[in-house]
Amino acid sequence: MAQITKDTIIGDVLDIAPQTAPVFMSIGMHCLGCPASRGETVEQACMVHGVDVTSLLEEINKLVPAAQ
Repeated sequence: MAQITKDTIIGDVLDIAPQTAPVFMSIGMHCLGCPASRGETVEQACMVHGVDVTSLLEEINKLVPAAQ
């Protein structure tokens, strides 16, 4: 099982667990395929979108085991 952290690149998260895309979209990341968003860390995305990184990580990590 992969553990996603605040330093994980969003592109890596999407490669590991594409089912997390709706979670990112729910915080306003509607351009998940563009190079900038795929190169950001989870923490950077949270800062830009005003989202609590801990809460987002909990939600994402609930979905990651399903990809394994």
